[in-house]
Amino acid sequence: MDAIEQANAELREKGYAERDLAVHAGPFGKVLLKGNKILSPLSDEAEVVLRVVHELVPSDAELGSKVLRPAELRAKL
Repeated sequence: MDAIEQANAELREKGYAERDLAVHAGPFGKVLLKGNKILSPLSDEAEVVLRVVHELVPSDAELGSKVLRPAELRAKL
C-alpha cells in the first residue's frame, strides 16, 4: 500500500467520505489533501501529508461543521 492509499484508508476510518477529504496525486511528485472539509488543498511530499492525516486530522465527528485550514495544520507540524 502506498502513502496515498494508506492516507485515504485512514481518512475513511476517521469517517470521511472521499468528497469531504481525500489524498490525491498532484503535480511534481507532490500529493494533495483536498475536499469539502479543508479550506484549500494542502500540497506536500507524500510522507508529510500522511503524517498530517495520521497526527493532525481529527475524526469527521470531532471536526463537525468546522473546516480544516492548511496554515493551521502546517503550524502544528
